[in-house]
Amino acid sequence: MALLEGKVAIITGAGRGLGATYAQLLAAEGAAVVVNDLGRDENGSYTAEAVVAAVREAGGRAVAHTQDISTAEGGQSLLATALGEFGRADILINNAGILRDKSFLKLEEGDWDAVIKVNLKSMYAVTQPVFAWMKENGGGVIVNTSSTSGLVGNFGQSNYAASKCGAWGFSNVLAIEGAKFGVRVWTLAPAAVSALTAPLMDEATKAQMAPEHVAQVVLYMVSELSGQRTGHCLFASGQSVRELKLLSAEGIPGGGKNAAFDAHSLAAAEDKVFRPEAALTIMDFAK
Repeated sequence: MALLEGKVAIITGAGRGLGATYAQLLAAEGAAVVVNDLGRDENGSYTAEAVVAAVREAGGRAVAHTQDISTAEGGQSLLATALGEFGRADILINNAGILRDKSFLKLEEGDWDAVIKVNLKSMYAVTQPVFAWMKENGGGVIVNTSSTSGLVGNFGQSNYAASKCGAWGFSNVLAIEGAKFGVRVWTLAPAAVSALTAPLMDEATKAQMAPEHVAQVVLYMVSELSGQRTGHCLFASGQSVRELKLLSAEGIPGGGKNAAFDAHSLAAAEDKVFRPEAALTIMDFAK
């Protein structure tokens, strides 16, 4: 039996790239898929409709949703499409995202607002009605897309990193609030070849970084294979899959614990306050 037989999955930003790959795999595993994307191809056709056509041609069930999801109305519309077409909303993958890369001092307000709106506000707008439906209907699974840029930083991506680190915090809260309702929540930090990066890679690297590898991780997350796991953040590429989490150093007593404490004593105890390992950088995820 297919892993997702009888399930309904909503995927945002699924008109191309990773989102389209998720849609086709989840449909192949039995899910009915709502493909959201307002993007168009060079001929002016909605990319979401092409993905839906591919899913249907392969024998799957899918419907396109091409409205803006960065507003509460857009989020409600996406859920309404899922319920109207398929009657359920078991899985939500928040994948929609854009880039407006510039070094911080060159970043304009419009660049900041556009990225936060698409990458982070759309998560709120879509997730709130879907989360409410899941709460009243036995639970579900939500996957929010973060990035190593948001977790460790990357030059020229202050707006993107802020949105993606926000996605991580958002997921952590939803995992806590959703636990008693059977709503499981994951954070995904994916790495895969794209139209922008493909020309920079040789064929072997492109094969290693194919989006199909990340899609298998998503399938694990949203299926029964992951059991009752919730609140985890996974980095996923064709090169490695690993959990990412905060780690605490030993630390020292603060001044409120009746200990002698000032800036000088803090400086003298740096070996206990800071972890000895070097901090991760974006290059650590290219291995």
